[in-house]
Amino acid sequence: MRRRDVLAGVLALAASPASARPPIPNHGTPRELLSPPFVDGDGRDLTLADFEGRVVLLNIWATWCPPCREEMPTLDALQARLGGSDFHVLPLSIDRAGLEPVRRFYRETGIRNLDLYIAEDTRAMLAWAVVGLPTTILIDRIGRERGRLAGPAEWNSPEAVAQISALIDERKQ
Repeated sequence: MRRRDVLAGVLALAASPASARPPIPNHGTPRELLSPPFVDGDGRDLTLADFEGRVVLLNIWATWCPPCREEMPTLDALQARLGGSDFHVLPLSIDRAGLEPVRRFYRETGIRNLDLYIAEDTRAMLAWAVVGLPTTILIDRIGRERGRLAGPAEWNSPEAVAQISALIDERKQ
């Protein structure tokens, strides 16, 4: 095969529409995951261990982040569609001003299906190796990282729903 043919194939793959690809690149092997403490909208202290038994889509975001704000309605729609005893969208805000800006943002944008969570920004970003916002981590039922995406996505797209549904359907390992 000629070098030119290989290059053409790579460029064609890269040029495919983003919506046709799964939104979260999967890891070949699940990775152990740290969990710093965070707080829910009722002031309860939590960690990821509190969600064990469910697939979790952890989205680390902030109200001051434009791409984060744009993708939040799609996360809300995903939670409405798949959320329940087997799956939970965990939108973890790192806003330094606390929960009030998040509550205000939810009211202003009509977010109705997502719970409120907040974490100390530096601690969360270091523990989860976040280098930019939003960062989304797909977590299996036993708390392992199965995939990660830095940057926004359309979480209620057919591709995202299919990818997450496949993980939900996996038997507990």
